[in-house]
Amino acid sequence: MTRYRSGDVVESPNIWRWPEVYERENAAQDATGALWDAVCELAPHDGADVVDVGCGDGYHLPRFAERARTVVGVEPHAPLVARARERVTDDPACRVAQGSAAALPLADDSADVVHARTAYFFGPGCEPGLAEASRVLRPGGVLVIVDLDATRHSYGAWMRASVPRYDPAAAERFFADQGFAVRRVDTQWRFPDRTTLADVLRIEFSPAVAQKAIDGTPGLALSVGYRVHTRREPAGLLRP
Repeated sequence: MTRYRSGDVVESPNIWRWPEVYERENAAQDATGALWDAVCELAPHDGADVVDVGCGDGYHLPRFAERARTVVGVEPHAPLVARARERVTDDPACRVAQGSAAALPLADDSADVVHARTAYFFGPGCEPGLAEASRVLRPGGVLVIVDLDATRHSYGAWMRASVPRYDPAAAERFFADQGFAVRRVDTQWRFPDRTTLADVLRIEFSPAVAQKAIDGTPGLALSVGYRVHTRREPAGLLRP
């Protein structure tokens, strides 16, 4: 989860510092498939050219490549770029470029879908990244931004407690004002064992909140809400 604001790259400590734990987190997320189904419905990518902004170590690139014509992952953190490239080294449809949301290393009108997952949490300040996505998208292309819904379930409450400066209502207003539609999606995270569950929650929350979350999660699953924001470029748009 790389957090972009005002053209600057803000460290995402969970995946930057603990990429192996974050790998296990990715494997646990969206166990019902509801989130992925929503992304595929709202941003169809069969035969499309897809860009995954803030791709981390490339976890979602092979999944997009199952349907897309080409997939480009863009990631600012060099160690994650290396991991992502290793992940897709045998997939000719995929490549990984180092860059930021505010300066995508891609040509104008080169993508049909730009996807960013848990990369635009904060809303205000993301304008340079949104403008870059519009530059890269072809007319009729879609920008799909997936973020955690901090208004839903225990996970959302833990998130708000851990990051009290984050205002989910303000972020949602920001995206609405920028012309995005939103769909709320409820899904589950399911873990293979309690150790993995605890390790993941400890990289997502402050120590006190993480312990509360661990103690408050019986079993191996927890409900998590997401918001899927989408904005389509006008068809037939002429660039200046």
